Amino acid sequence: MQQKNGNRKNYVLDTNVLLHDPACIHNFKGNNVILPMVVLEEIDSLKSRDGLCGCQARQAVRELSQMVEGKAQQSIQDGIELEKNIILKIEMNGYHNVTEITDELDLKKNDNRILLTTLSIKKRDLEIPTILVSKDICMRLKAQAFGIETEDYETDRIALDDLYRGYATATLSSENIDKIYDSGLACPKKLKLFPNQFLLIHAKDSPARSVVARFDGEKLVPLQFENRTAWGLTPLNLEQKMAFELMMDDSVKFVSLTGGAGSGKTILATAVALEKVIEQHAYRKIVFVRPVVPAGDDIGFLPGNEEEKLRPWMGSFYDAFENLMYCGRNRKPRKNCMEDNTSVDAIIENLKCAGTIDMKTFTYMRGRTLTDAFVIVDEAQETTPHIAKLMMTRAGQNSKFVFIGDPTDNQIDNALVDSRSNGLVYLVERLKGSALTGHVTLSQVERSPLAHLAENAL
Repeated sequence: MQQKNGNRKNYVLDTNVLLHDPACIHNFKGNNVILPMVVLEEIDSLKSRDGLCGCQARQAVRELSQMVEGKAQQSIQDGIELEKNIILKIEMNGYHNVTEITDELDLKKNDNRILLTTLSIKKRDLEIPTILVSKDICMRLKAQAFGIETEDYETDRIALDDLYRGYATATLSSENIDKIYDSGLACPKKLKLFPNQFLLIHAKDSPARSVVARFDGEKLVPLQFENRTAWGLTPLNLEQKMAFELMMDDSVKFVSLTGGAGSGKTILATAVALEKVIEQHAYRKIVFVRPVVPAGDDIGFLPGNEEEKLRPWMGSFYDAFENLMYCGRNRKPRKNCMEDNTSVDAIIENLKCAGTIDMKTFTYMRGRTLTDAFVIVDEAQETTPHIAKLMMTRAGQNSKFVFIGDPTDNQIDNALVDSRSNGLVYLVERLKGSALTGHVTLSQVERSPLAHLAENAL
């Protein structure tokens, strides 16, 4: 199929781009998208895997199937026309015009075959710029060494330094501050706030006076739950109070919390979930979800059924539950929760048997509807934007979702994402304009003085 060149470019996609965003092809408007045959082979071999990688591969296959459906009369090797003036091609692994460098690369490695396929396309289509798109820095470096232009896939990337924090600061008169507590204050025109964003206000005429208000979409209002506790837990700093406010408010259906280790994300979310489900009966159950992505070397397959396999991954929830059960320095258990000789594991097991607590991984989420549930998604920075969307679309009637995680690169073990392209930051930025959502960044470490030292000094 002959195409007018114009400003068209050839974008050759690496396998990891399809795994990161199975619908990525739709984002190359007005260009040629070329998939080397080896990429399809890799996707095909990965689609039977468990976990996030297999899920993404299966979704990529479904996306490709929908694109080629009804286009049997067109040759995909020559290119089939898609929406947005995109031409999709499958490139055979032909290295006939790059034989001079094949001795330098091991052709048993798929990356090298993709690299040589790209170089072959570049030499063949001299009038059209050819660009290799890959999320693998080593792959991009090798390509650049052979004179191939490269790009990272950045369609869904968010600059971490610019990530929405959920709060801002301002200076107002004491008279306006008083109006906040009387009937609410219309948001000053100089401030551009999102719904459920917090505002730390300092009084112009009284430097010692400061308050925190929340923008409800129309006006600044005082905090509703400032003096409340959840399951015996009291927020320890201003940021935790903001997070607590959002999680305790049932009208806010999605809350995201980001922050470093020890900032209180998990224990705050767990405390509010227990308060809402067991004490207030606002929801029927707690669903605790976590991606199964190991930090460091994987220990291999774990024995037992689904619940037994998940137990090691749910350690953060068990730890938070145990810390909430035992209150104060005297380590006395909460009287309404457990006897002195009852283990935390036994209590959680009883709550699971009663249907009050459910623990899941993303692998089993497709097709489910989570109704009347308080859902905590831990380590959400390990998800891709596609998986994050999949999880959000599980929301049924009267459900609240809380996504928590640390989106910095040193806390991400999933090779498909980084600090700027993971599902957590994707949701924070895409959903911040809705009155159904709220976000707070927790920056203070409250776990212990030693944890605070480690977070800041190491």
